[in-house]
Amino acid sequence: DTPEVILRKFKRAVTDSNNCIKYSDESSGISNLLTIYSAFTNKTIPQAEQEFEGLGYGDFKLRVAEAVIEKLAPVQEEYKKLLNDKGYLESVYKEGAAKAQYKARKTLSKVYRKVGFVQR
Repeated sequence: DTPEVILRKFKRAVTDSNNCIKYSDESSGISNLLTIYSAFTNKTIPQAEQEFEGLGYGDFKLRVAEAVIEKLAPVQEEYKKLLNDKGYLESVYKEGAAKAQYKARKTLSKVYRKVGFVQR
């Protein structure tokens, strides 16, 4: 997804009505967002809770989205680079096709032997 789409998805993330950013089994929406934030920032859940203490859900969701967008930026850059390299993509699918064909022939050969068909 583009950064804009990621941001929109986080803004739409389901939260509950108590407006408290604490990890809880009863508040799976907030807990999921805290877990994502923790994973993308290498902070613990308690550190994240403390960081967002007193903030509203809107600010919290924005910061989670920003953390995800920032971490995914290098991956997205590499993805775009590879997608635009038609020669590389062609070599990958040709290599994959050759490997698949080799395995398919090998498997079919075993099937023929077991069924009793003669190969030519």
